[in-house]
Amino acid sequence: MKDKFIRHLKFEKRVSSNTIKSYGNDLNQFLTFSERYENSKEILSIDNRTIRAWIIELSTKELSNNSINRKIASVKSFFKFLVKRKLIQKNPATLVQSLKTKQSLPLFIKENDMIELFKNININNTLEEIRTDLVLELLYGTGIRINELINLKTKNFNIKKSQIKVLGKRNKERIIPLNNNIIIKTKLYLDHNKRKKYNSDFLILTNKGQKIYPMMIYRTVKSCLSSLINSEKYNPHLLRHSFATHILNRGADLNAIKDLLGHESLAATQVYTHNSIEKLKETHKKSHPRAN
Repeated sequence: MKDKFIRHLKFEKRVSSNTIKSYGNDLNQFLTFSERYENSKEILSIDNRTIRAWIIELSTKELSNNSINRKIASVKSFFKFLVKRKLIQKNPATLVQSLKTKQSLPLFIKENDMIELFKNININNTLEEIRTDLVLELLYGTGIRINELINLKTKNFNIKKSQIKVLGKRNKERIIPLNNNIIIKTKLYLDHNKRKKYNSDFLILTNKGQKIYPMMIYRTVKSCLSSLINSEKYNPHLLRHSFATHILNRGADLNAIKDLLGHESLAATQVYTHNSIEKLKETHKKSHPRAN
């Protein structure tokens, strides 16, 4: 019975071969449990009680909640498939909830380290070095995403108003103020003789005058951050997280940060408050006479 249903799943063209392999293993474990728990090989007899009992058993093993949740998702998808094929009328997994997982805090670079980073960047007036400096300044100074940086156009800059227009997710535009460093470095980049030769509306270009691409930004950021922090995650998003964390620590309103980052809801922005709270705890421990 198990093999029969798993074979059916493999005919679903929307599921890749890699997904099928993982999906089938999780599903097979559940069906094996259900046969033992129900003392029956009839899949149609499985109910909500069986699924909950399986989750309880999984919780007693050395599995993370993320791993268990993946298995739960597989089972839920399985029963949706059965309902869609009209093999069952009611989905027994509808009310089954995933386990709570610990939310990881976004990594960020310390403010003093960012200051030192910009101090130590060597600029010998080559277009490549000016571009590297500008890329870091834009990512950290505005908190924009990688794709937003890639699609920035020169017309998006309003030097007089010291602001930039960014096209974010779902084609939503937002206005971000610019600091003097970004304005100066943008002018320096655009006024470079080599940059003037390129006929492109996009701001940041490759050495061949083409639109910059994600891997190039990753390499640029990694080359600068590798000497600053000991981490395998030299993701450009580190600079976005650092931007949000630093301005929050300096008293910025959470709603204002939400708008600057282009978040859909405040919930996505609130994750940065955890980093801010950790800083408060550290300050309290160092400063309060009865903290120790």
